[in-house]
Amino acid sequence: MPLDLAGKVAVVTGSGRGLGLAYATALAAAGACVVVNDLDAEVAEHAAESIVEAGGRAVAEAVAVGTAEAADRLVARAVDSFGRLDVMVTNAGILRDRVLWKMTDDDFDAVITTHLRATFTCARAAAVRMREQGEGGSLVLVGSPAGQRGNFGQTNYAAAKAGIAAMTRTWSMELSRSRITVNAVVPVAATSMTETIPAFAPYIEQWKQGAPLPDFLRKGEGFGTPEDCAALVPFLASDAARDVTGQCIGIGGDRLTLWSHPQEIAVAYADGGWSPRAIADSWHGSVGREPQSVGIPAPQVPSEAGA
Repeated sequence: MPLDLAGKVAVVTGSGRGLGLAYATALAAAGACVVVNDLDAEVAEHAAESIVEAGGRAVAEAVAVGTAEAADRLVARAVDSFGRLDVMVTNAGILRDRVLWKMTDDDFDAVITTHLRATFTCARAAAVRMREQGEGGSLVLVGSPAGQRGNFGQTNYAAAKAGIAAMTRTWSMELSRSRITVNAVVPVAATSMTETIPAFAPYIEQWKQGAPLPDFLRKGEGFGTPEDCAALVPFLASDAARDVTGQCIGIGGDRLTLWSHPQEIAVAYADGGWSPRAIADSWHGSVGREPQSVGIPAPQVPSEAGA
């Protein structure tokens, strides 16, 4: 099936820099017309100009995502500029990391609004337009390992990304008859977010100076550049992925992965139902025998590499 996106139109939220810009650039390189979005108008315009200078077609729309009005503006920009909408990539995000007892309402609400609510409003606006067109489409939602496993200090971010994974599964069912695929990308890359991780920081700094990321990161950790992650987005937007929907797909460095969906892994029965005492008596010998781990595993940095 073709990977050529000529004639398709995409919106990428939060695409002024980093992963979002890599997604927008990859879509344009595959032939799509792209609406670049960023909160900062100058950043958005510069990103769109860089795509045009490389031979692509792009326009900028500066707006803070989260509201229905912002989502409608992005869809309208695509339609007004290029006549249609085929792909919505919900990438915009912020961090407000705090442990539970120090996280404020504002910390929580800001992250939920930018990640979870903005994904909902943008996907809804895109789905309405795609269903009106009657030709299918693609929703590419951006998740995170934190949403799959949790992460210390990221109550708000992990909750939002877990919600995005759940919305991916739900919308894939709701939109299947309209031939609209819905998938989540779970990227791991050198960005302003990950450079704060001590194990990654020195390698990201070396990469910024022109050095390649080492194999133990690219293969062992599945950690690479934003451009490494970007390859997945044009694929999911293409006709080659018409049968791929409802999936959470990881990518980073040299590694491509498929995340599992939650399912029951251990079952026990009690005739007539369970009492608190019966649960306590049987827990460690039945369903609680192998409790599930939590958190993103710590990077495995070779001792000689960290020296």
